[in-house]
Amino acid sequence: MSTLSPKALCLACAAPALAFFAAFWLLPVLQLVALPAQKGAATYLAVLTEARYLKSLLQTLALSLAVTGATLVLGAAVGLTLARQRFPGRGLLLSLLTLPLSFPGVIIGFFMILLGGRQGLVADLSEAAGLGRHTFAYGLGGLFLAYLYFSLPRAIGSYTAAASAMDPALEEAARSLGAGRWQVLRDVWIPELAPATVACGAMVFATAMGAFGTAFTLASQFEVLPITIYNEFTNYANFALAASLSLALGALSWAVLWLARRLSPEAHGSATGGA
Repeated sequence: MSTLSPKALCLACAAPALAFFAAFWLLPVLQLVALPAQKGAATYLAVLTEARYLKSLLQTLALSLAVTGATLVLGAAVGLTLARQRFPGRGLLLSLLTLPLSFPGVIIGFFMILLGGRQGLVADLSEAAGLGRHTFAYGLGGLFLAYLYFSLPRAIGSYTAAASAMDPALEEAARSLGAGRWQVLRDVWIPELAPATVACGAMVFATAMGAFGTAFTLASQFEVLPITIYNEFTNYANFALAASLSLALGALSWAVLWLARRLSPEAHGSATGGA
C-alpha cells in the first residue's frame, strides 16, 4: 500500500481551500477586471474622465477622510479615559459604547432617520418650537453622523485595549524626569498608540469608503460611490461601468490599507530588526 509524500499530502489538504479561493474570489475578480474592456479601454478611467463619477468619488473620499479623523479623535479620547479610569459601571459603559458593532448599516441608517428624518425627533422639536420641520438625515450631515456612529465603537475598543496594554512605567519615568502633560502625550502616548492609530484609521477609512447599507438608507441628497455603482448595474444594467467604478473604489481602499501597513511603526520595527 503506497503512502503519499509530505508534499503531496500538503497539496491534497490545500486543494479544497484552493478550489474555494478560485471559485469565490479569483474568478469573480478576474471577471470584474475584464468587464470594462467590453466597452473599450477608456471605460477603466471613467471615474476620472466623467464629471458625475469623479464627483461621486471625491464626495466619498472627503466623507471617509472626515469620518476617519473624527473617529480617531473621539475614539482616542473615550478609549484612553476608559483605560485609565476605574469606576463602578465601567464594564457596562464599555459594553454599551461598543453595542453598535452588532448593528448592520441599514439599522444605523434607520436610527438616523428616527433622529433627523422627516418624522424624526429633531423635526418634531423644531416644529413644536415654531421653526418648521428641520431634517438633516438625508444629506451630508446625516451620512457623517451615521458613519461616525458605526465606526466609533471600533476605535473605542482599539484604543482601550492598546492603552490598557501600555507599560505604566514609561509614563512614570517621563514624569520623574520633569515631563509635563503635553510632553508625556507627545513622547509616550502618541508613539505607544501609533500602531493602533494607523491600523484603526485604515480600517475605518476602508469601511467608510465601501459602506453601502447606511448610504442606501440615507443618501438621497448626497451620492457616494457605492450607491453610484449600485445604480449603474441595477437600474441601468451597465455592468462594464459598474465594474470599472468597483475597481476604482477597491484600488483606492487597498492603497490606503497598503500605505497603513508601510507606515505602521510595527512594520518599520520588523524591517529594521531584519536588517
